[in-house]
Amino acid sequence: MKREIIKIDEDKCTGCGLCIPNCHEGALQIIEGKARFVSELMCDGLGACIGYCPEDAISIEEREAEQYNEVQVIRDMTPKGLKTIRAHFQHLKDHNQSKYLDEGFDYLESIQEKLDFDLEKLKEDVFEPEKKKMVPFDVMGGHMHGGSCPGSAARKFSQENTNYNSGSEIPSALSHWPIQMHLINPSSSHFIKSDLVLAADCVAFSFGNFHSKFLSGKTLAIACPKLDKGTDQYVAKLIQLINEAEVNTITVLMMEVPCCGGLIQMIKKAMLKATRKVPVKAIIISIQGAILSEEWL
Repeated sequence: MKREIIKIDEDKCTGCGLCIPNCHEGALQIIEGKARFVSELMCDGLGACIGYCPEDAISIEEREAEQYNEVQVIRDMTPKGLKTIRAHFQHLKDHNQSKYLDEGFDYLESIQEKLDFDLEKLKEDVFEPEKKKMVPFDVMGGHMHGGSCPGSAARKFSQENTNYNSGSEIPSALSHWPIQMHLINPSSSHFIKSDLVLAADCVAFSFGNFHSKFLSGKTLAIACPKLDKGTDQYVAKLIQLINEAEVNTITVLMMEVPCCGGLIQMIKKAMLKATRKVPVKAIIISIQGAILSEEWL
């Protein structure tokens, strides 16, 4: 049986991360500065990631594909190092592929004396994720680091000290509609010479004071770089907002999860093509609603 599957030329790959948000199966991750294919099992061969690679490092190859073989996958992956193997195992765990997890670990145990890492520590990292720390991506470099995707991990937060009965309604600071990037019209009068907030969809749900802290007196556009289709249109609209609407500033609000870095990449692409220069501030919000970083780019 022939199957189309992604192939990455690591010599060409610069680790920019543009391909990551466009792999909706989560089969790609940036690990040690390179895009790595961590799940052949989940790759659908669609190639949505290809058009976002500026270095032409990703291609689709058609090859005879035997039934998925976890042992062969791990055998081929071992030379790439611990981080790639860990990301692969975490991906299997996140998708409830326990059979393949067992097969992979059984193989590593059979060659344990040849490994240059602690196999027991790897098992602990994969099966006890609550002990792991999430690593935010580097906004300035645009790199999204390895490990499992924090955005897909289930988490519950204590809200014992939150008082929602203050006796008064909190007013909305939203000044216009629509706000989704596919729906906004950059020529609308409310965008002209405004301060634009480009926010990831999840930000307003995580940051309790979103309206008064970030939105008051500003215009808004929202997007999800991981799930939205046709994001090239977003870049075109951002260019129009910069050149024609002449927005004064752009504040990019992102969650700490790696896929949110796609918003910064959109802004960077738009700024390269725009004829005006606009100050851009990047703010990263934690999944528990704290401001992790705030800087002008």
